[in-house]
Amino acid sequence: MSGPSPTVQEVWVEHPQGRLYTRSWTPAGATLGTPAPILLVHDSLGSVELWRDFPEALCAATGRRVIAYDRLGFGRSSPRQGPLPPDFIADEARTTVPLLRAQLGLETLIALGHSVGGGMAVHCAAQWPQACVGLVTESAQVVAEEQTLDGIRHAQQQFRQAGQRERLARYHGDRADWVLDAWIRTWLDPAFASWSLASVLPQVGCPVLAIHGSDDEFGSRRHPELIAALCRGPVQVEIIEGAHHVPHREDPERIVALIAGFVAALP
Repeated sequence: MSGPSPTVQEVWVEHPQGRLYTRSWTPAGATLGTPAPILLVHDSLGSVELWRDFPEALCAATGRRVIAYDRLGFGRSSPRQGPLPPDFIADEARTTVPLLRAQLGLETLIALGHSVGGGMAVHCAAQWPQACVGLVTESAQVVAEEQTLDGIRHAQQQFRQAGQRERLARYHGDRADWVLDAWIRTWLDPAFASWSLASVLPQVGCPVLAIHGSDDEFGSRRHPELIAALCRGPVQVEIIEGAHHVPHREDPERIVALIAGFVAALP
């Protein structure tokens, strides 16, 4: 028999350019801040809603508070104008996550990022070595690999098919075009070709779990291998055989169990 359902809370976080929508799942009887909560950072087309039931399952399996938020311009958060800056991955950790920490009371945290959110989570761990007690990357990119760019080009063609942008609009409303264009234009811009986490990963000293699908269409195994080679702390690499870019949706029970096992040893 399952235990009590977690407490679900929606909070709006003030941002210089508007507001950020957040949702948290807190285990029944848990005390805020103990143990360290898990902060979810979504991918290039993601949102709180697109995590689906993963946050609640993670909360139940780990006994930790889980927080998801819509990045500026995504989901229910305030719109964002113009193209993303070239340093948008580092900037998320530098400017947005501090607002979440301050307004949601996150003294310590475990950063968990999917895809580009994984790169943002890496920056969080590098920037706050005392506060970030653990890092989980799922399908994260470390460099602008040609396989990544090919995957984006293929997705660009798919989104030209009837109904595809409308499907994205279910989660982003009238910002769907901006969300899609920001992803494609940023990654395919020649100026972004030199982007890399190679200089950031050596600053990560906390324990790391790097999850990657064996058939990820947006990145080869080179990415988790680089994470393992360059981080100065302990790294556990898990290759999910047969999985593509979204293992937490393709094999949710296994991914939740992996993460629960990993965070069990963390404060």
